[in-house]
This record gives sequence, C-alpha cells and structure tokens, in this order.
Amino acid sequence: MSCTALVLAVTGTAAAQPAHRADVTRQVLPANDGWGAHGTGTTGGAAAARAHVYTVTTWEEFKAALADGGSAPKIVRVSGTIDADGPDCASFQAPGYDFATYLDTYSPEKWGRERTLDEEPADSPEGLRRASAARQDAFIKAFVPANTTIVGIGRDAGFKGASLQIKDVDNVIVRNLTFESPLDCFPQWDPTDTADGNWNSEYDSAVIYGSTQVWIDHNTFTDGDHPDSTHPYHYGRIYEQHDGELDIVKGADYVTASWNVFRDHDKTILIGNSDSAATAAVDRGHLKVTFHHNLFANLVERAPRVRFGQVDSYNNHFVAEPGYGYSFGIGMESQLVAEHNAFTLADGVTAGSILKKWKEAPLTADDNYVNGVRTDLIAVHNAEVPGETLQSGAGWTPTLRTRVDPARAVPGIVDHRAGAGRLG
Repeated sequence: MSCTALVLAVTGTAAAQPAHRADVTRQVLPANDGWGAHGTGTTGGAAAARAHVYTVTTWEEFKAALADGGSAPKIVRVSGTIDADGPDCASFQAPGYDFATYLDTYSPEKWGRERTLDEEPADSPEGLRRASAARQDAFIKAFVPANTTIVGIGRDAGFKGASLQIKDVDNVIVRNLTFESPLDCFPQWDPTDTADGNWNSEYDSAVIYGSTQVWIDHNTFTDGDHPDSTHPYHYGRIYEQHDGELDIVKGADYVTASWNVFRDHDKTILIGNSDSAATAAVDRGHLKVTFHHNLFANLVERAPRVRFGQVDSYNNHFVAEPGYGYSFGIGMESQLVAEHNAFTLADGVTAGSILKKWKEAPLTADDNYVNGVRTDLIAVHNAEVPGETLQSGAGWTPTLRTRVDPARAVPGIVDHRAGAGRLG
C-alpha cells in the first residue's frame, strides 16, 4: 500500500468526538513532567499536517509511514496488533545454515571455552548464523524519525516481535501500545561469557540510542507467548532469545517513561551499556531519565540498571515474584534518586535484594515502602549483603516532577491506571 493511501482522512473527525475530549494523538508531554520536559520539552508529531497523519494496520504500512516525509512532524496511529516478526525463523535463514551443525561445531567438548567465535569465516556455521541474523535484523527493526508520535488507537493496539529504533533523533512520543518482545531466531554462543559460556541475543522492544526529548507513556512491555521458561537449554545454558524491553544508551538524554507496564521479563531496562572509556566519553553528562507511575511486575533484574545517568525513579510499583534478582542496579558513576516507590515482595524475597551494587556510586533512596512498611532500602541492603556497602546521597535533587503521590497509595493508583489501553 502506498503512503498516500495511509493518510488518515480527518475531515469531520473532531466534530464526531465530544468537545471536551482531548485528541490523544496530538498530546504533548506536560510541563515539568520529568527529564523529557527539560528545555524545549517533548512534542513529537503534535504539529503534523493532515498529509502526515497515518493509520496503519500492517508492519509494511508502519515502516512506510515512518519513512514518508523525513523528519517533518508526523503522527502514526497503530490500529490493532501488528505482527512484525515474519512468518517464522526459517524464513530468515541464510542458505546452508543448520542449527544442528552449529551446535555440533561449537560444542564445548570440540571448541572449548577460551576463544570466541568472532573470527569465524563467512562460510562457517557462525558466519551463516551472522548472515541469517542480518536478515532478521533488517525485517524486525523500524527506525523512528525525529518529530514523531506513535500512538495506539483503542485498547488492543501494539506489536508482536517489533524492535523500535529511536536512534540519533530528537522529539519522539510513543504511547498506548503493547509490545511483545522480539524473539531472536539466531542467538550467538559465546564460550568466554562467564565460566560456563552464554547465549547472547539481540533486539530490544524499544531502544533510545543517542536521541533526546523522548516520552514513553502508557505502554505495556511483555514477553507474551514466549517467556524465558519456554526456551530450551543448549550446552547447559538457557538458549536466551530475548534482550531488553527498553534500553537507553549512547548519550541519549531527556527521557520520561511514565505509566508503563514492564512485566514477565529478565533483563528489562539498561541505561548506559558499558563501563568502557569509550562509552564513558559518550555517556558522561547525559542519560537523564525519569521513571514515574510505572508497574514493574514479575521481572528478574534491571528496573533499571544505571550507568552514568541522573535517573529519577518515583511513584513506581515493583512486584517481585520468586526468581527475582534485583530492581535498581547501581553502576558506573550512576546518580540514581529512588523515592516514594512501593515494593510488593513475595515470600522468600528480601528487601535487601532490591538494590544491587555493581560499582561505587552513591544514591538517594528515601520514603520507599516494602509490603506496606516504610523501609530504608540502603540500610537494609547493607545489613543483608555484606561486602556490598552502598553510600547515600546522589548529589542532585530532581525538580522536574508533576504530582507526587504518597508511596503507600502507589499500588492502588499504578496497578489500575498504568499500561496500554488505559490512556485517557
């Protein structure tokens, strides 16, 4: 279908809606609503002309709409659930690729555990895996231009297997969508990743890479029909086919994530993706992100894990089930403020595990409630986890906040209002 055919006919639409009802497709991030409101604020495609308002129902239409008109303001309305992961994994396989041959060639008994597969030639099983992965990569990634609003229409809009790339652009809004995590068909085996090796996968549901002024609001991120519990084991390690739900990396800045649901996932949100000197040169002074009124449920870790950034996390509800690892990862030069949050922990999950220290970096963690009881997260962590002493005092005070709800009221508020299908 041509992009001309995608243009939304809006004549008479406004008159058909109640006069008091706001047009959510043109809403902008409110003033003072987190780091995304800094400076010029985040308006997405609110100024889009009629020729750049689209309604899409297929992956091909969606990608065509994003590409049409360059960085002119645009609104892309997503109707229904769009399947972005192709017919099946076999459709992406390069000629000659065979997974059984791959497993036989690189088994620890034959290949060992001390050398990577990075230098394998193009005609090797690893080379054919790379070629297959490149085919999937080209299909499931969608690159979002500057000055764009992507918004789900109704209660069932979203994507299965998509990877939104918000890369090196400014001013993007993503709202009211359900994202079922992409399934990496061709994870790479790395024998040197931990003493036992690891399967490493690609494809976040959404990645904000070097971009500024981004608002992620009222979305639901989940593994859906493909939870990690359904994945097989090879070489004694889980065949990991998921990456993150939302990553914010490579000098990205001024991001607000509000009223989202992040659930049923392992490595959920990464802010800053490396401790290296090269990464530090890009990330230091950036990665300013606000999380508020989000539900984090049945996750293992990274809600979020933070390097370098000034991250404000308030009025979020964290629900920890068996298998939980941690919520806040304290990483290289991070400056995390975690206040007025609520944690609901299952039996056997202790409050000391909420924080995880990766590097020496003070944080502020005030007025947080665990199972209804006000709890000093730093003190309980230091008492429960010997040798991982955390220091208090992030060194800055957030000022870009709208309403701050009492922490004890957060579960009732967030659980009933966060996520896709609950906008407006």
